[in-house]
Amino acid sequence: MHMAAMIRTAILGASGFVGAELLRLAAAHSAIWPARLFGDSHAGASLPAVHPHLALAYPDLVVERYASEALQDIDLVFAALPHGHSQAIAADILDRGIPFVDLGADFRLDDAASYERWYNEPHATPDLLGRFAYGIPEINRDAIRDAKAVAAAGCYPTAAILALKPLLGLIDPGTITVDAASGVTGAGRAAKEETAFCTVDGNFAAYGLLSHRHTAEMEMALGGSILFTPHLAPMTRGILATCYAKALGPCDPLAALAEAYAGEPFAHVSERSPQTKWVLGSNAAHLTARYDARTGRVVAIAAIDNLVKGAAGQMIQCANLMLGLDEDAGLAKVGVYP
Repeated sequence: MHMAAMIRTAILGASGFVGAELLRLAAAHSAIWPARLFGDSHAGASLPAVHPHLALAYPDLVVERYASEALQDIDLVFAALPHGHSQAIAADILDRGIPFVDLGADFRLDDAASYERWYNEPHATPDLLGRFAYGIPEINRDAIRDAKAVAAAGCYPTAAILALKPLLGLIDPGTITVDAASGVTGAGRAAKEETAFCTVDGNFAAYGLLSHRHTAEMEMALGGSILFTPHLAPMTRGILATCYAKALGPCDPLAALAEAYAGEPFAHVSERSPQTKWVLGSNAAHLTARYDARTGRVVAIAAIDNLVKGAAGQMIQCANLMLGLDEDAGLAKVGVYP
């Protein structure tokens, strides 16, 4: 594609793990070109200095401090910022009419009261909540295609919602339990004791008991009241979500998943229990489900790469829909294995 036809893209939070993944995926995209990179913690640094693995793709790019006037010639904005930061800039981006995909939690929930309950602070721009489509294409494709702004889903909710949404006619949503484990990149790039090598290596730990914020997204998409327990696994990437619910009666949840995702470019349903390594580096979700006649319960399992389908890949999938591009442009369906 000639450079004139490129979609000039700004990435906010370019120096983090998700920013790096957006850049890696954009390097394989026929239309999206990273024109401006913003990252306050590394402002002034060359991209190869911040992300050496991207040096050959972007030898000349520099990370800048964000300024709204830098969006003058921008056709698309990706934001991968810490929680709360998007509220300060969203109105300006929307006023400019630039298609906007936000990965933060700021605009994922559909009402300000839920946001305040789960995030322990009032929403700064509640009037903007209704302008964002919830960003999981497999369950919200038409709204995303028609939207100017999309709030890409959280990584844990993406896995759990993909596993459970097609089963809602078969299960009691008030009995859902989600146990999910994530790789350490889900905690971000900043150095913290709880994600240091000596803490994580050879360790497996639950956290966020009863109160993890991603519960709100799951309840919004699935209804009912959900008990969610996240875990930190000693791996760099990946999420495995194992979800349970009481069945309304004998059912075939595997067939329900297969029917729901027939023809989906990034969903693979099979009898085999998914593994995170199968999806490493890809935008795929691998899924399975079972009905247990002995206990009257359903178990549904999903594996995704938390940085791709759980973050940057889903952002690009949403942008492709918004911009009328092929939905799978720039996105791998196959993982890196072994």
